[in-house]
Amino acid sequence: MGAVDRLVVILLFEGVDLLDVTGPPEVFSLVRRETAEETGYRVVLAARTTDPVTTAAGVRILPDLTVAQAAEQRIDTLLVPGAVEIDEHRRVHALADPAVVEQVRVLAARSRRLASVCVGAHLLAAAGLLDGRRATTHWSTARQLADEHPQIEVEADPIFIRDGSVWTGAGISACLDLSLALVAEDFGETVALRVARQLVMYLKRPGGQSQFSVPLEPVSTTRRIEDLRLYIARHLDRPLTVADLAAHAHIGERQLTRIFKSELGLTPSAYVESARVERARHHLESGDMTLERLAAVCGFGTTDTLVRAFRRTLDTTPGEYRRRFRTVPG
Repeated sequence: MGAVDRLVVILLFEGVDLLDVTGPPEVFSLVRRETAEETGYRVVLAARTTDPVTTAAGVRILPDLTVAQAAEQRIDTLLVPGAVEIDEHRRVHALADPAVVEQVRVLAARSRRLASVCVGAHLLAAAGLLDGRRATTHWSTARQLADEHPQIEVEADPIFIRDGSVWTGAGISACLDLSLALVAEDFGETVALRVARQLVMYLKRPGGQSQFSVPLEPVSTTRRIEDLRLYIARHLDRPLTVADLAAHAHIGERQLTRIFKSELGLTPSAYVESARVERARHHLESGDMTLERLAAVCGFGTTDTLVRAFRRTLDTTPGEYRRRFRTVPG
């Protein structure tokens, strides 16, 4: 494999999310243990000064060097974590301190590869590094990212997205998935899977896997839509056409579609399909139901429809999903 200098710089600043900072180094450190060879990874923490930085968890971290010192070196991978604030209504807002944004710009100019962890995508965006690219972030701030940076193609669902040399990751624990994907790019899938096993991660998740389940999506502010969501969840084996849902809600089809798009960002048909895929995922993870039976109980009708839905939403097939994510012995 050979020793290659892969300097990984993780940016530190006050209020940063702790796991965003500590998760990736654990992944990189396990590569050497699994290969018994020098990987070339050298992880350093950089901040404005070398004074201790207090994370959102209250844990203090000591930087290895300053941003200015890091910028004097050739950086292989720049990892940008994030920080949030919670308002009086318990709503989450990603932060992008201008001073930190400028530090990102300085370090990015010296880096071969950029990666944001969780809401760190907002810092990359504010630095202009995501313009014209596809990107993801934690689902709770995806709308904020899209609203503040319309030049970015924001996708709230994937665990991580790669667009050229720029990677963006989703929720906090997804920093491990993102780091494993970087390892896979550097050393191949086999090494990444071996590291995943050491981390006791069930399997390395593909970037296309959804970062959250349908029932965990932000709730609607319209009681009528919430009632419909419950109705859909209880009757997935039924046709559930737009006409059916509109009749159940006692409103017109156009009004139903308009409300769904406004409240959930999806058409009624797209939401029904996502709910069916979510139900199918649970069956695939925990049972041995045949695909024909699965298609019937989840309302897909045919296995072809089931397969197309999985390819469209998860970029995989039901069979492959079961092989990767089955949680009970086969």
